[in-house]
Amino acid sequence: MSESNLDAQGQIAEIRERIDQIDCQLVRLLNERAQCSLDIRALKPQARQGLYDPKREEEIFVNVAKCNEGPLFADDLREIYEAILHVAKEMRG
Repeated sequence: MSESNLDAQGQIAEIRERIDQIDCQLVRLLNERAQCSLDIRALKPQARQGLYDPKREEEIFVNVAKCNEGPLFADDLREIYEAILHVAKEMRG
């Protein structure tokens, strides 16, 4: 194996380790977000609000697009957030 091949393999291993760390952070943040959703769901009957709020979902999509600095495209983030919101709606709480 050449020296450049070993160097590339070392860099790949380091980047994969960083990805694993980021994934753990994402899981922690997704669970924190899920708990916030459950907290809001518990409060909605007192506030006399329905569980589904399409206007709020649009606000979330707008906010996420505004926060985006790339390299993900806005459509990619919207797809990810549609999945997150779908799961949040299906959560048992």
